[in-house]
Amino acid sequence: MTVSIVILTLNEEVNLSDCLDSVKWCDDMVVFDSYSTDRTVEIAKTAGAKVVQRRFDNYAAQRNASLNEVSYKHDWILMLDADERVSPELQIEIENKFCGVDDETSLLRVRRKDMFMGRWLRRSSGYPTWFGRLIRKGRVRVLREINEEYHTDGHVGYLQEHLIHYPFNKGIDHWFERHNRYSSMEAALLAGESRHRFNARELLSNDPAIRRRSMKQLAYKLPGRPLAVFFYLYFFRLGFLDGRPGLTYSYLRFIYEKMIDLKLQENSQRQKGLPF
Repeated sequence: MTVSIVILTLNEEVNLSDCLDSVKWCDDMVVFDSYSTDRTVEIAKTAGAKVVQRRFDNYAAQRNASLNEVSYKHDWILMLDADERVSPELQIEIENKFCGVDDETSLLRVRRKDMFMGRWLRRSSGYPTWFGRLIRKGRVRVLREINEEYHTDGHVGYLQEHLIHYPFNKGIDHWFERHNRYSSMEAALLAGESRHRFNARELLSNDPAIRRRSMKQLAYKLPGRPLAVFFYLYFFRLGFLDGRPGLTYSYLRFIYEKMIDLKLQENSQRQKGLPF
């Protein structure tokens, strides 16, 4: 196999076994761990993966370190989170892809199927969103500390099959804890990004990552944005067809977006020396 695997972890004993099982066809598996205190490292070693540990500071730095500070067997690296699974169809596509990939291509993007309450959130999750996941060694850098962006000096390609994503596998409590942390990081970044000029032409870009970033910049300029996100996912994107999981997930996204807005307001008030 011409692909190495790196899985980023922090206390992922619930997810790691299934993630590793989905890539057992690979002969070079690395678990890049943030000093887990549960059985994550034990599970990784039992599965035959190499374990490398680094203290977590932010998501972009952690991903860059996993790409640049580890010795890999192959030139291409498939980067995974522990709550993601490589579908058999995606495995086959990856194997076939490298029979014809050109030397100029350095990043391949993939979509995910987000699972919730036993169902694929095909509509309410905002699908399809493209993520950088297959990376040519030494050709890609990761920017932005949260909701990262993948930049490369080469060409970008796309895979048609999917990763399967289980964001709620560790429970609803963990989802809220994680998104509380995400919203704080997002609010801090957005405060700086708000000073950058919005480029409306990027909304029409052929690059889905650029379009998504531009839509996000536009959305944060709109009043009532959290409620608009709910209506967008549940009605415009037909999230109601996802049943109860679709309604619940759309509402959770509303809560997350509201947390970001509140923290933006709090940060602004504190910078002015005013109580919140």
